Parts: sequence; structure tokens; C-alpha cells
Amino acid sequence: MFGLIGKMRAARGQRDAVMDVLRESTMALPGCLSYIIATDPVDADAIWVTEVWTDQASHKASLQLPEVQAAIAKARPYIAGFEFQVETHPVGGFGLPAPEKSG
Repeated sequence: MFGLIGKMRAARGQRDAVMDVLRESTMALPGCLSYIIATDPVDADAIWVTEVWTDQASHKASLQLPEVQAAIAKARPYIAGFEFQVETHPVGGFGLPAPEKSG
């Protein structure tokens, strides 16, 4: 599996608008196992996104989907920037497929 954890910053007062676009555009992404959008309890403009994909290729392919491209264009005016993004390699957890046994 392939994972990403990122923090983005909405323009002041636009966090809900960005989250609305994210929620609308993440319903059916091929290869996406989990896409969690969260607010930051101490930063009114921050949005945390945690993603789990079957593999990195699925994530990369999703960025070319017309509906994802449209969502990016719609949200862009409300996004002030991206603070960081960390790549992870999920090994399992509630709601994710069981890891394959090696050997």
C-alpha cells in the first residue's frame, strides 16, 4: 500500500470551502482505500489529509482524472499553500485490507 499525510492551508476563512471541494471529489477514486479530511483543533485555516492507496501508481493516475483536475481548479483560489506532505507505507489497520503474508 501507499500512503500520504499532508497539511494544507486554506486562505483565511476559506477552510470549509476547501473541505467541501475535497469531500465532493473523493467519493470514487480507483485504488483509493481511505481518504480522510480533518480539521486542526488549534489552527482554523489548516486541513489535514490522510490517504491510503493500493499502490503509488493508483495515486498518480488519480491526479489525471477529469473530476480530480476539475476539483483542483475549483479549490485553487481558496488554498493558501501546502505546508508538507509525507509519504508512508501503510501495513494495515481498521478498514484496510489485511497485509499479505511473506514467505
